[in-house]
Amino acid sequence: MADVEASKSLSGLLNGIAQKVYYSNSEITEELLKDELYPELSQEEFKALHEKMKALIKSIATADMDPSQLEAFLTAQTKRQGSGGLGAEQAAALSRFWKSQRVRVRESLLSQSRWEPGLRGLSWRVDLHTAASRGDAAHSGPVALMELELGRAGQDSEFVCLEFDEAKVNQVLKKMADIQQSIDRIVPRT
Repeated sequence: MADVEASKSLSGLLNGIAQKVYYSNSEITEELLKDELYPELSQEEFKALHEKMKALIKSIATADMDPSQLEAFLTAQTKRQGSGGLGAEQAAALSRFWKSQRVRVRESLLSQSRWEPGLRGLSWRVDLHTAASRGDAAHSGPVALMELELGRAGQDSEFVCLEFDEAKVNQVLKKMADIQQSIDRIVPRT
């Protein structure tokens, strides 16, 4: 029974750390976690456990470990001697935690690492401007109108409208082809 309670407390601690660090839940504090999950531990003992688990989660999350990498990492941690080592129950709790939270933690890390707005959407159309509608015979012909929807997570979108004549469309397509070639050199297509 004590093992079940210890496992539940550790799972609660791991989830609490994730809520605070990766999901920006400001209601979760170290004091709350100690009081709710480990009231029997001294402040120093809890702080050591909290920092150890936080560091392990950070290592696992930063490497975005797959199941085999996680198993190797946790096995190495359980073989370490002294207070830096990890118990089998702790390793099992970390494994369960990572299997259930990997995708969400990764998404959180990605969103936290972006400091510029991302492209949320793109729409376009081709219009035919005539000399009479513009008053300028030099600009008659088709134009591509493109609307970019830009934004950061949790914020409203911004819209940018662009207008391209045929030469500019060809220039953009050339640059896109150059970008694709660069990507293909790094990550070949399958």
